[in-house]
Amino acid sequence: MMTKTDVVFEVSFEVCNKVGGIYNVIKSKAAQMMKKYKNYYAIGPYYPDKAAKETIKQEPPDFIQNVFSKLEARGIKCYYGTWMIKGKPKVILVDPNALMGKVDDIKTELWEKYQVDSLEASHDFDEPVAWSRAVGILLEQLVPFFKQRKIVCHFHEWLSGTALLYLKDKVPTVFTTHATMLGRSMAGSGENFHEHMTESLKENKTVDPKKAKKYNVQAKYTLERATAQNCTVFTTVSEVTSKEAKYILGKEADVIVANGLDMSNFPTMEEFALYHRRYREKIKNFLGSYFGPYQKPDLSDSMIFFTAGRYEFRNKGFDILIESLGKLNDHMKKNKINKNIFAFFFVPRGEVKENVELLQNLMLYEAIEEQIEDEMPQLKEKVMRSIISGKMPKIKKIFSEEFLEDTRKNILSFKRKGAPPLSALLIGGEDDILNAFKNNGLLNNEKDKVKVIFYPSYLSTDDRLLGLSYEQAIQGSHLGIFPSYYEPWGYTPLETAANGVMSITSDYAGFGLFIEPHLKSKSGIMVLKRDGKEKEQIVNDLFKMMLTVVKMERPLRIPKKAEAKELAALADWKFLIENYVKAHDLAIETFKK
Repeated sequence: MMTKTDVVFEVSFEVCNKVGGIYNVIKSKAAQMMKKYKNYYAIGPYYPDKAAKETIKQEPPDFIQNVFSKLEARGIKCYYGTWMIKGKPKVILVDPNALMGKVDDIKTELWEKYQVDSLEASHDFDEPVAWSRAVGILLEQLVPFFKQRKIVCHFHEWLSGTALLYLKDKVPTVFTTHATMLGRSMAGSGENFHEHMTESLKENKTVDPKKAKKYNVQAKYTLERATAQNCTVFTTVSEVTSKEAKYILGKEADVIVANGLDMSNFPTMEEFALYHRRYREKIKNFLGSYFGPYQKPDLSDSMIFFTAGRYEFRNKGFDILIESLGKLNDHMKKNKINKNIFAFFFVPRGEVKENVELLQNLMLYEAIEEQIEDEMPQLKEKVMRSIISGKMPKIKKIFSEEFLEDTRKNILSFKRKGAPPLSALLIGGEDDILNAFKNNGLLNNEKDKVKVIFYPSYLSTDDRLLGLSYEQAIQGSHLGIFPSYYEPWGYTPLETAANGVMSITSDYAGFGLFIEPHLKSKSGIMVLKRDGKEKEQIVNDLFKMMLTVVKMERPLRIPKKAEAKELAALADWKFLIENYVKAHDLAIETFKK
């Protein structure tokens, strides 16, 4: 698609500032944006440590330097450089504290012009508002230098909303909301959010604004609503979020800008086969040290399931998943299904400590492994000699007495009393995930066929426990499960499929609705139906999906992995970037000064 737009300034508080998923959205599509627009600039906040890691500082062109000098006289410091990601876009970073001294005046103006109610706002509202106003002033000064050029300023989330409102009627604007602040709060609180939203929209009603006060998001909600209603073109990342925006913000999307991936960054199926074996074995070694001291885990015929995401117990569907795993455990025990399922919950949370006993188990496991590897050359030689001489190998002839004695000591040292822990790290106080494990009989007893491991920290190759990155953990697994209740898009099932691993998403997730029309029967990606269903039915349906995978033999799983990767390719940015072009061109066409 040819574009009518010459210059795009894309503004987000997550440019060179990884906080959440928007960082990945902008970063992963940057190369495609550079292909579409010769003049593309990403604008974000300046944090010295992050900027030093993410960018290479450069001297700006003269016209940009002139603007920087004028702004510095007003206390606004700006920095120019190249963002060191694929595509290497030009980036302008603005000091987030530049206008903090004037934030009360800015908030007063937002109230008078747009009824943004920030009287009780906290610092996490004030800093983005001050930064965003500084960005608005910057863009106001830059735009005149692009004479005879068609310019669009694209803003993400409420954090950049003050800049958009400042530039209203001065330049075409596009606003993208990735999830509404109030919608997320309502869904996570236990309200029947989707049901209430559907009924309200049938009667052409929007949300009661008092809800924002109830959930303490009044300032962010009113700024988000004002930005959506005053942009030239309003976009959301999915049909799900467009519906939510109509209910929460009083406006549905003009264009859907679905989130994508750069599929060239993911391994081929041939590479994946190698990675899967490598990382599966590493995960199994971890499981051996995790469960081995307490019981005899059968890792030979086992499968590795996982879920991941921010700690939103209901929104991410952890409640549904745990109940379904409990049902699967009972069914497998009752029907004597000879397979073991190890289900990881990669869900970071605060207030965790290392489990010293588990670390000791890991160290001892590795020591035993090294000892066996050291013995292997001699073992091979002795076995060969025995066979050549026509005798059956005997243990006492093959293994040295020293090795056997060390083995006896290791066996005694490795044993522990009790049951394996439910969490890989120590957690203080109550925890919803651990309580749900216990309430659904997932106790990691020896007879359990489904074993659970809560992993409440970010994955890293520097991690002293599993020692894998998140992507490596995906590649070593067999199934990713994401039965979300509230999920504007849903990168986790998409990333899982892109890595050649089967995944389950839901029809409450933007990605779930995006991919559903492309699914065949028994595809490598499955969509759990939640909309309009009772909880008991949802739990049972998810249980059946997982049981289907459990019963699937390896020769049948391989083509499903390929199907998952093929489906994920439909969300490649090289296709989805056209939605951004459409939004920018629409802004050019409909803008009126």
